[in-house]
Amino acid sequence: MKYLTLLLTIALLACNTKVKPQENTEETVYFLIRHAEKDITDPSDRDPALTEEGTTRAKQWAEILSKHNVDYVYSTDFIRTRETARPTAENENIEIQLYDPGDIYSAEFLEKTKGKTTLIVGHSNSTPSLVNKIIGQNKYNELDESVYNKMYKIVISGDKIEDFELNY
Repeated sequence: MKYLTLLLTIALLACNTKVKPQENTEETVYFLIRHAEKDITDPSDRDPALTEEGTTRAKQWAEILSKHNVDYVYSTDFIRTRETARPTAENENIEIQLYDPGDIYSAEFLEKTKGKTTLIVGHSNSTPSLVNKIIGQNKYNELDESVYNKMYKIVISGDKIEDFELNY
């Protein structure tokens, strides 16, 4: 009889226990930055390298991002953007993926990066523009040529999109 009472009690408790549906907590995270400080001593050079200050900043970005387990690193095909992306890619032991700013935001890109953390290194005009495309708003303007310290973070979880403009 005690055994039957115990079974009935367990059965009643099981029936009264609410089971929460499991939520899809998969987050997609994008970090977008403009390349670090570039060498402007030769105005005719359309593809300059980073300055010493820019190299230091690229290493600082890598240090900041090392806490986020970056899965992909994207860079435009310019020396200054590749040099900015390189320390993060090396820290994470991943290859830099080159992209065209006009073509990156595609269904293929979104599927590939879904549930992943991705760094995208661009330019003063293309970085805010891409942020706006991802968040579906015209919120951010082109960066001034003297601004190198901004990072945009976008977190997508289900239908919820959060964006942050960070200064370092």
